[in-house]
Amino acid sequence: MTGAQLFRATLFHTPANPFREEEALRSYADGGLLVHAGRIVASGDFADVRQADPDAAVIDCRGGVLLPGLVDAHVHYPQLPIIGRLGRTLLDWLDQVALPEEARMAEERYAAECARRFVAALAAHGTTTAMVFGAHFAGATAALFEAATETGLRVVSGLVLSDRFLPPSLLQSVESAYRDSTELIRRFHGRGRLLYAVTPRFALSTSDAMLDMCQTLLREHQELRVQSHINESPDEVRMVAEQFRWSADYVSVYDRFGLTASRAVLAHNVHPTDSELDRLAATRTAVAHCPTSNAALGSGIFPLRRHLKFGVHVALGTDVGGGTGPGMLKEALQAYLMQRVAADGVMLDAAHLLYLSTLAGADALGLAHEIGSFCPGKSADFVYLRPPAGTALETVLRHAAEPEDALAALFTLGGAESVREVRVEGTVVHKMHSA
Repeated sequence: MTGAQLFRATLFHTPANPFREEEALRSYADGGLLVHAGRIVASGDFADVRQADPDAAVIDCRGGVLLPGLVDAHVHYPQLPIIGRLGRTLLDWLDQVALPEEARMAEERYAAECARRFVAALAAHGTTTAMVFGAHFAGATAALFEAATETGLRVVSGLVLSDRFLPPSLLQSVESAYRDSTELIRRFHGRGRLLYAVTPRFALSTSDAMLDMCQTLLREHQELRVQSHINESPDEVRMVAEQFRWSADYVSVYDRFGLTASRAVLAHNVHPTDSELDRLAATRTAVAHCPTSNAALGSGIFPLRRHLKFGVHVALGTDVGGGTGPGMLKEALQAYLMQRVAADGVMLDAAHLLYLSTLAGADALGLAHEIGSFCPGKSADFVYLRPPAGTALETVLRHAAEPEDALAALFTLGGAESVREVRVEGTVVHKMHSA
């Protein structure tokens, strides 16, 4: 096969959901990933994959690990500069930290620089696909799409929509929001690796008229995604109930305007009722679990077991500003830790963490046919991890008795310092220049 490349390294992926299927993890100590024209041709034991194409150019990555590209299901690009502002609850943090920073996105040069740094940070941590809250300003949201195009990442994003309860500089009229959204969809939706998501910030900051406009956008354009927030903190839930007195609960607000469906991702959902979980499952609406921000803002411990019981699809998101950074490996570790101390927590193993960081996110975004695992035919999106010599992670990997132990160590100790190379459709989008 002319031009094929065969990457040789330890290899892990989860082609199935380990919450539902035993032995969903596939691991190969001496693995091979055969890539041609940006697509995965085969994966498995190196010797077997080698036979599939003896003429393929071998790229020796032994001593490191290949994982599918990481998928961040919820992250805010304007918030990169404000990571680490601790000691606040959600609504205080929004008022004092997040919203003032997001107002700076009105200055397009500043927004463009932030966008470039943001997509570079995602790639440096091994994230190849992300569902991203854009900005409240069309120019700044366009800057994100342009930066993603330049870097080569897959980004699903959209103009953030609000017409009440936020500072005046962040509010739009319904008419201007429709006009700007329509133009952004025309320019970027389906362009290369970009997709558009209708993005009401959260129910509290969007009137009935704005939410109705969101539904109009979905009717007028094919294959759009939806993203918003839900049930993040008790104060937020109470205020939503006060503003939407006709609604039975938070989910009912989104239900009424057609915003619960497959390819819709609602972030957090720390405080859902059983009825809400039942309706999220019925509409195939996904939830982005953001454990670091849930902990940092004191929002609560995510009820994973209840989500799984009702059949709600769950993926992981870093959130960024409210969390502790753009690293999905760290986010998965935090998910594990929070479930360990939850009263009704789920015991997560390495297979669960890998799935939540890859295929679960791909499925939430409606991209499981394209990314999320090393199955033949999918895009060659992958991360090459190799810890620096002398680090604790390098020591642990060298002494790991079982493949699952090595994978668990990657989530426990791994970070950007171990991300040597990241590829999307076989093309390098990030490469570490020093060991």
